[in-house]
Amino acid sequence: MLDPNQQKKLFEFYPALSKIDKDLLSQTLTKAQIISFKAGTTVFEELQPCNAFPFVLSGELRVFKQALNGRELSLYTVTPGDACVVSAGCLLGDEPYNAVGQVKEEVTLVMMPTETFEGLLGVRSFREYIFSLFSKRVLELMQLVNEVAFEKLDRRLAAFLLKKGTPIRMSHQEMADELGTVREIITRLLKNLADNGSIAISREQVNILDENRLKQFLENNSPPV
Repeated sequence: MLDPNQQKKLFEFYPALSKIDKDLLSQTLTKAQIISFKAGTTVFEELQPCNAFPFVLSGELRVFKQALNGRELSLYTVTPGDACVVSAGCLLGDEPYNAVGQVKEEVTLVMMPTETFEGLLGVRSFREYIFSLFSKRVLELMQLVNEVAFEKLDRRLAAFLLKKGTPIRMSHQEMADELGTVREIITRLLKNLADNGSIAISREQVNILDENRLKQFLENNSPPV
């Protein structure tokens, strides 16, 4: 059962819940389970049964696909107010998880059982809210497909660095996982960017030295010089 402070956070991040009939909302919150996970914990794995929908109160959950050779490709992250479309899709289709969910930053989740979540979808305002989040996430995934299929990795890396801002506190392996490649390639591309003065590399940290040079690279589709 959620305490008053947790309920307040839940309504702030997912305002559609506060518009639900009070009796139904009371039943919903009674059945919900609140769980916290430390960074690095796997919340769900591929082919594992899906029996609850996660609402995020704090922290960050990373959802990714993993190949047999161990390579990973990040699909999206879930923060407070976001929806996990993998969980929603599996619940609605009565299918097991088709991706991995791992805690990026210590996370607190409100786990809504399948039957309760399906009941909430019968409320129009909640259904429209969840599907709007779903739609936004699908558009992001389509953009990811476009980047992976058609964009060169050096351009994707430059865009990734610009999006993250500076400093970027990540290991080369973490960047490789985010971009769906291997650490050695990321290390080589980062070195190229460092050699031409675009960035500076230190242990598990990258600082952007010339943001305009990186932007020009993306706009002109040519290596920064």
